[in-house]
Amino acid sequence: MNFDVIILGSGPGGYVASIRASQLGMKTALIEKESLGGICLNLGCIPTKSLLNSAKILHDIKKNGGLFGIKNDQIKINYPQILTKSRNAVEKMRKGISFLMKKNGIHVIYGNAILKKGKKVEVFENEKNIGEYSASHIIISTGSIPKIEKKFQYDGKKIITYKEALCLSSLPKRIIIIGSGSIGLEFAYFYNSMGSEVFIIEICTKLFPSGDDEISDYLKLSFEKKGIKTYTSSSIKKITYDNNGKVMAEINSSTGNIFLKADIILCSVGVVPNIKSIGLEEIGIQVEKEFIYVDDKYRTNIDGYYAIGDVIQTPSLAHVASHEAINCIETIKGLNCQKIDYNNIPKCVYSFPEIASVGYTEKESQEKGFRIKVAKFPFSSLGRSISDENTDGFVKVIFDEEYDEWLGCHMIGNNVTDLISEVVVARKLEATSYEIIGSIHPHPSLSESILESVSKAYDKSIHSL
Repeated sequence: MNFDVIILGSGPGGYVASIRASQLGMKTALIEKESLGGICLNLGCIPTKSLLNSAKILHDIKKNGGLFGIKNDQIKINYPQILTKSRNAVEKMRKGISFLMKKNGIHVIYGNAILKKGKKVEVFENEKNIGEYSASHIIISTGSIPKIEKKFQYDGKKIITYKEALCLSSLPKRIIIIGSGSIGLEFAYFYNSMGSEVFIIEICTKLFPSGDDEISDYLKLSFEKKGIKTYTSSSIKKITYDNNGKVMAEINSSTGNIFLKADIILCSVGVVPNIKSIGLEEIGIQVEKEFIYVDDKYRTNIDGYYAIGDVIQTPSLAHVASHEAINCIETIKGLNCQKIDYNNIPKCVYSFPEIASVGYTEKESQEKGFRIKVAKFPFSSLGRSISDENTDGFVKVIFDEEYDEWLGCHMIGNNVTDLISEVVVARKLEATSYEIIGSIHPHPSLSESILESVSKAYDKSIHSL
């Protein structure tokens, strides 16, 4: 069968590309080896957020149970039901995507895709060739897989990744988490909330090393108050097992060797592009540092082949992949689409407290030579946070002193992942402090924290203590 466009992978890059292509009148095929929605829907964004929502509900019940006559010793966790709830969310979303495929007339093909020369794709199921397809344009959107170092001895049972963590048959009493990126932090919060003893091992000097330093410091204190033990400037030296099948981890730290015992070790040291065994070598598609090389229009070095999402060297985020998908399709169609500003991508962690950021950190701003204005406004001074009894955290803003450009914003606290979009839009519109301070925010609301932090940077804050 011949198509205008064939897309490999049905994650937030692939399925969005297929819908946009269909909307623009292109005959479209989407090839998926497992389930519609890719990792994000089935094993990432959606099920983890359901788990974290359950953890936050439990936190609220424990915190406010006395108001309703509920004692903490009366609370029982139905762990299997919590997992079932997360899978139900996945199934509902998957049905939604399946409906969109039918609605838009997209030809969905299940199987493993192998790229061939001449803009062809062979599809295999259980190693059996089930068909060959061709297209004028082929988009690679096969996502990423967990990065696993050999020394971790991954077995999918005692040494696991996020894939196995989402469907453990029982709650581990003790768990070691290697890495404190978004995946590690979210699972650390979840397991701690469920009652597990949690240890985080981070090789960098800061927890959440990609974040602003003050965010990292605040997060470390917050996690340690919850009983999560964190070890920075530390790495796994050796993993062994005791006679009872417990995992024994020897850790190199700045204070010397540490020995930890746990039921499970969760490896969350990042992801790598999922591009092996899809035929890139046969086509001659260029790969640099494990990523497919593309130009600013997502074209590979071979005419008619494109790549988007986690397989290219842009932020590995679902919302980035979706926008790249739209731009790639519209470019193929000859439309004049908006280029993505990769310095205006919101990055969020859905632990508790939540983390949200966009733009440069304070350190990055200084390294780039900006003369900056920096201010923080704590949620403890905000009426809505006080009434919600969620006063942990702050909003931090960074402005260029010379041109009043909003260089960055970093937040930690309750529901900040919903606040960050205001900053993204403001930076997109090149808003200065003048426009933000002059924009009336509702009271009482969490959004007032943005207004107050910007006002504070210019010595105009009313409610700073």
